[in-house]
Amino acid sequence: MKKILSAVLALTVGVATLSFAACSPEGVEEDAFTVYAPDGAPALALANAVREENADFEYHIVASETITAQVTGESPAADFCVLPVNAAAKLLGTGEKYQMLGTVTNGNMYFLTTGDNTALTADNLSSLVGKTVGVVQLTNVPGLTLQAVLAKYDLAVNIVGNDGEIAENAVNLKAFDAANVTPAGGCDYYLCPEPAATTKINATASAAVPFLLAGSLQELYGENGYPQAVLVAKTSVIADHKPVVDTLITYMEGSADYLASADAADVVELLAPCYTQGMTPSLNANNLNATVIAHCSVRFTAAQACKATVNAFLAELVAVSPEFTTAVSDAFFYVG
Repeated sequence: MKKILSAVLALTVGVATLSFAACSPEGVEEDAFTVYAPDGAPALALANAVREENADFEYHIVASETITAQVTGESPAADFCVLPVNAAAKLLGTGEKYQMLGTVTNGNMYFLTTGDNTALTADNLSSLVGKTVGVVQLTNVPGLTLQAVLAKYDLAVNIVGNDGEIAENAVNLKAFDAANVTPAGGCDYYLCPEPAATTKINATASAAVPFLLAGSLQELYGENGYPQAVLVAKTSVIADHKPVVDTLITYMEGSADYLASADAADVVELLAPCYTQGMTPSLNANNLNATVIAHCSVRFTAAQACKATVNAFLAELVAVSPEFTTAVSDAFFYVG
């Protein structure tokens, strides 16, 4: 039976031994509940939970391309999992095997530009017509969200193909790897995730042509950003161990307040034991600071409170690319 109360563990091994790193296999119960998250901004959503050092939970941060494997197959590894909302909807949207407990991140994409290009706002977004935006993850949530935003403002989109043809009557979007986003990359603007965005601004500050922060995709989408990543739980865990679910939700609810005052170095150290062995984390002491943490928009909203927002966002993504995600059933949303 999973879930032996942490107090019992304390009585067994002594309070002094509870100073273990929460992610360490030596520190958690053999039958602890597994919590997975992908590397990057979503991993920050685990920080407050990890610092609780609750032996009932075992935390794992994995490469982003492997996160869906943790909730699929005959015996999924994850009892709880942080997933991009599009993947959660497409794989788990029936609510049969997993339910969504809430959203945990609300967008971490920022525009960079150079020279005299103006910062982008709702009032001047039409100035992008005829210009080129280099987009990191053009075919994933960031790129599709940008296209959904442009559609809201009735702005036509041209995806720049191998021929490089630019349309004068549309916003031209070009796929870019984050590593290739440079002031000399040939685009008017770039849409880049944190922590890469702030890192590139700082790295070019003394260059002849530095990068400048030029707007937030989150603000263009709406006041509260967009539902980027969500926390799901196995329906079997929800049915049999509701106190465990409520405990993790409580930890997640404290994430925003903790990260708002936490020292970045402490966050890096806290999460370090959670990463897959041999993995190089994308968040480290050189690129994580208070600005980056704030830009990662970590904030928990319970499923019932964000249900309408998630449904609307999924509909917008489907309108851009119907193969990318799908609508979900009411059963997908945890009632509490």
